[in-house]
Amino acid sequence: MKAKPIISADEAVAKIKDGDTLLVGGFMGVGTPPRLMEALRRSGKKDMVLVCSDNALYSGDIETATGVAPNVLAKQFRKYIASHIGLNKETQRQMMSGEAEVELVPQGTLAERIRAAGAGLGGILTHTGVGTAVEKGKQKITIDGREYLLETPIHGDVTLIKAAVADRVGNLVYHGAARNFCPLMATAGTIVLAEVDRIVDIGELDPECIVTPGIFVDYLILSDGGGAA
Repeated sequence: MKAKPIISADEAVAKIKDGDTLLVGGFMGVGTPPRLMEALRRSGKKDMVLVCSDNALYSGDIETATGVAPNVLAKQFRKYIASHIGLNKETQRQMMSGEAEVELVPQGTLAERIRAAGAGLGGILTHTGVGTAVEKGKQKITIDGREYLLETPIHGDVTLIKAAVADRVGNLVYHGAARNFCPLMATAGTIVLAEVDRIVDIGELDPECIVTPGIFVDYLILSDGGGAA
């Protein structure tokens, strides 16, 4: 396998187009790539769809905003697909004003829909949401007398994730809870941008610790903006 290109955050964001669907890793900002999201905010890209577990924290003070929240404040998205927006006042405001669409998806279902995209599946069946607003407009399938919803895959034009360490061919190791949605999203994006703290030589990573194989990663971006370590 060839070494992955190591590029700047601005070069990475240049691969994103207005209107793209972005899969962004993280849970309340943990696992969200900060350098990439800041470069995306500066780029002024717009009309995108954000797929993220949540919209992180924004309570009215930009200094305490986390994860994708600064990008939400910059109004870069026309639609949000998430399992939780309750701690981001700006997302709620955009939804209530009609400035942006919000599709709320139960968190387990969200993870499975992304996994289905990465695995090449046509969808997944789940009982979660049956009999609630979640089932609106969805196909129901009955198996052994129980109703299930057919949930379709969520693909991304570009995936943005954060890992602790990469080797030069893009194998990724995560730290703690940053692992959350990142491994799933790495499989489901057409272009995968991985922001990492360190890049090491091939053979330095314990194969048992590699979570995302390099075959899924297209570009590496160092969090400090420097060269490979």
